[in-house]
Amino acid sequence: MAALTINKENFQREVMESDKPVLLDFWASWCGPCRMVGPVIEEIAQERSDIKVGKINVDEQQELASAFRVMSIPTLVVMKGGKVVKQSAGARPKAQILSML
Repeated sequence: MAALTINKENFQREVMESDKPVLLDFWASWCGPCRMVGPVIEEIAQERSDIKVGKINVDEQQELASAFRVMSIPTLVVMKGGKVVKQSAGARPKAQILSML
């Protein structure tokens, strides 16, 4: 499944009420490291049916970025049961992203 575009309209349903762990990628189109991580995030979304993967554009969803205290991007957040269990800022290789899950 492709990564979902998460916004404040679908956040409750897709993230908070998800029965699967959710990997969130906070990104922006102008961010170089985000463009490096983006394809890796899509790959993980395609390969792992046991998790949900969402992308949050910080320019369009400033409220969500603020709620997660995103100070630099890319920021990756893993949520389980509506709670943040892991969070990391900066580009990461695929193996490190998978180890967060």
